[in-house]
Amino acid sequence: MDKIYLKNVEIFANHGVFKEEKTLGQKFILDLELTLSLEEAGRTGDLTRSVHYGELCHGIEKEFVKESYDLIETAAQKVAEFTLYNYPLVKEVKVTLKKPWAPIGRHLDYAAVQIERGWHEAYLSIGSNIGNKEENLHRAIELINSYKEIEVEKVSSFLVTEPWGYLDQEKFVNAALKLKTILSPQELMKVLLDIEQEMKRERIIKWGPRIIDLDIIFYDNLVLEDELVTVPHPRMEEREFVLKPLSEICGNKVHPLLKKRVFRLLEDIEKENC
Repeated sequence: MDKIYLKNVEIFANHGVFKEEKTLGQKFILDLELTLSLEEAGRTGDLTRSVHYGELCHGIEKEFVKESYDLIETAAQKVAEFTLYNYPLVKEVKVTLKKPWAPIGRHLDYAAVQIERGWHEAYLSIGSNIGNKEENLHRAIELINSYKEIEVEKVSSFLVTEPWGYLDQEKFVNAALKLKTILSPQELMKVLLDIEQEMKRERIIKWGPRIIDLDIIFYDNLVLEDELVTVPHPRMEEREFVLKPLSEICGNKVHPLLKKRVFRLLEDIEKENC
């Protein structure tokens, strides 16, 4: 992927923990590294297929001085978010924020932080079997899309399915979503749990009735297991109610562990059920 660099952008602002830093202000120096495709801009000379870095510099400065933050970590995060939200062609941004006048009582060239942020692709399985099931799914999608860090890009058809695991309950309505997000898998999972809580999900019986169920199936091609989230979702290859709507929106996606495309996993389970 191609790069655009902005080096040593000087901005005077009022960030810092100490009162003097907030009242007197000081100099900060920003470096940005943008990751994007410049092929079309290079071939056509069309600036709209690239980033107007003069405009970006002025935009960053306005964002940087808009508020006073205690930590340069927060200031760097705001710059990264501003860049990603306002320049959709940018896939990733690396921000280095230097503080040459850091008040630590010792000589130094600068104190600095460096962060990397970018857009990630995630796929969710969503389901409901309590109340107005389709309405519950629409509400969940609306809530997910309300977060500025998340954009719902695709929604599958709604599929009526038999319950799985615990059979003495109503049928489900299931769907799959494709998301674009700057959140980590853990942060995304926290958002989904918050939405489930807002929609009054109760966890009484394992695999039992639920007003809403939100699961991360894939996150990029990441393989991850921790206390909060496991991706790819375990046992998703055994669940037709996951694979069928998923195949509709990403049938050719390859499972990073099983090394099979989603539509092949669906074919496998349909053969088993014949």
